[in-house]
Formats: sequence, C-alpha cells, structure tokens
Amino acid sequence: MRLATFENFVRQSRIGAMAPDGRIVDLNSAAAIYLRDVRHEAAHARLADALVPANMRALFEGGDSSLDAARLAFEHAMGQKINVSGTRGEPVFYASSDVKLKAPIIPRKFFHTAGNFREHHEEATKAGFSHPVMPWIVFFQNVDAIIGHDDPVIYPEHLTQELDYELELAVVLKKSGKHFTPEQASSHVGGYVIFNDITARDIQRREMKSGVFSFCKGIDTFCPLGPWIVTADEIPDAHNLSMELRVNGESRQRSHSSKMSVKIPEILSHYSPMGYSAGDVVSTGTVSGVAAFSGDPKAWYLKPGDVMECEIEKIGVLRNRVISWQEAYGHKPQAVTTQETLK
Repeated sequence: MRLATFENFVRQSRIGAMAPDGRIVDLNSAAAIYLRDVRHEAAHARLADALVPANMRALFEGGDSSLDAARLAFEHAMGQKINVSGTRGEPVFYASSDVKLKAPIIPRKFFHTAGNFREHHEEATKAGFSHPVMPWIVFFQNVDAIIGHDDPVIYPEHLTQELDYELELAVVLKKSGKHFTPEQASSHVGGYVIFNDITARDIQRREMKSGVFSFCKGIDTFCPLGPWIVTADEIPDAHNLSMELRVNGESRQRSHSSKMSVKIPEILSHYSPMGYSAGDVVSTGTVSGVAAFSGDPKAWYLKPGDVMECEIEKIGVLRNRVISWQEAYGHKPQAVTTQETLK
C-alpha cells in the first residue's frame, strides 16, 4: 500500500491508501465498512478506530495487526461503488484534487544517518570540504521541521546564504525494539518514504568545528518527507532502487540505493541500543550531487522560486518549492542571535 496522511474538505486530518487511479481511500472509514459488512461487527466504528486509527503514527503503533486490517479494508473498499459512504455518512473515496497531502507521519524520533554513501564522502573530499563525511554519523532530526508534499521550504536568508538539498531513502518502523541484530531488523521495517535533507552549508561548517551538526539541518521546514509511505511488502529489496533529485527539472543527484556502504539491517541494528518506538523514521544517507560539492556551488545553491523534485523508484516523487521569508510571512525577517553576533 501507499499510505498517505491527508486533509479532507473540512480540514480533518485522515489517513488513506492511494488507489491505482489516483483516488484516496479513507482507511478508517473503509475499515468500519469492512467490519460491518464482512465481519458483522456490531461495534464496527469503535473497533475500526482501534484497529485502523485516523493517525499514521497510531496505525504503525498497531504493528502488523493494524497494517493487515488496513490492507483488508483497502481491498474491500476497492470492490465497492465509487460513491459508497462510510458508516457515519462520510466519504470513503476522495479525488486527489479534493484533498491536501500532509507529511505522511510525524514520528516520536527521527534517526538521521550521514556518510553512508561513500560517493558523497568522495565528492566532499574533491571539493575540499572543511570536514570529512565519515560513515556511521547519527543524530536526531527536529521532527517539528517536517513538512509534506508540495509544502514550501522557507528560505531563512537572515541565517544562511548556502541552502542545499540531500535526497535520502528513509525507513519507517512498525514496532518498538532495542538491542537487536541485523538478522532481526527486517521484522521492524514497516515501510519506506522519501526524505529531502535541507541543509544550510555555511552553518554546517561552523557546527562541524565542534564535531556536531544539528541546527544546520533542523531549521523550520528543512525536513520534507513524503509523498506517502510505501509498505515494505511492495519493496522487497530496498537496496535496488534508482534515486534522483531535480531542481527546476535539472537532474542534480542521480544514483542508486545499492551504493549504500552500510545496508539498512546494519543501520537499524547499530542504532537499536538507543531504542525505537513504532513509527520512528530512520534515514539512510544521501548520494552524490549536492550543490556544495559541485563545480559551481553558488550557482547550484537553492534560491526562492526553485522547485525540488525527489524521486525514488517504487515510491514516487516528493516535490517542494523554495519560498522567501517575505512570501511566507509577509515581512522581512528580524535579526536573531547567531554565533557571529556573540563574537
């Protein structure tokens, strides 16, 4: 399934599955119909709320039981008439043009991997970047910075002049766990999603002098995630996916998930001593082709008006436009305290 979080016409946040024709099936409503018509459950609505809640993180917290219930509901709904109503009279099907896709999930924790594609390290070395991109770099992403498909990335020009992109494949976990082996990791994988790791390179260089980087990647709107989560059963080999990021239609990053130096089971096992919650997201690192390490970084750094398209095979396209602070808020940014102002 392709699992999406969307806002319906009355601005309710719901979760759905994408149908082949582009429609979205409201999974909670579809589950209630399935439980009423197939299972003949008297308390179908209450049971649907428990098994297939209208929140993506809650769905993944239900593990295989909830994901299997969602799949049965989706398959049952696809056999119904297009104008079928839910048990409360609500729509079950939505045209994609009638809803707003949101970030598919807001996890409790977002484990951020850096340095996993050695081609990214090699391009950094050739470009003379201030610090090596070492493998096994992990830090936590700011989950409040997460935005969804077609949401704007706001350019904070008072903070950075070197805004960059990083295409990544990310994993969504379907159950909690800690201290597990790579061989046990697959039982924790619930699905995959596209992540665009927006980075302020000038801030990153300053942070890395202390051996850390967090603020440069955690600024508001710097975490596009989407457009939906593809369940693990539809991607049997996550290390066999083509990957491409385009800016204004021009290919910037183009690679393949097979080029990971550390594979997903090892990544998940390595971080597991910190403990996972169901619904947590784990990124797997970016590929070569970022603006900072190109032949002309100033020309390639993002600017207001640029449109980024992140595409990963078998998942889809995550699209986000860069907008100015003025366009976002209607006024110029106010001065804030920075490392420079404290000198």
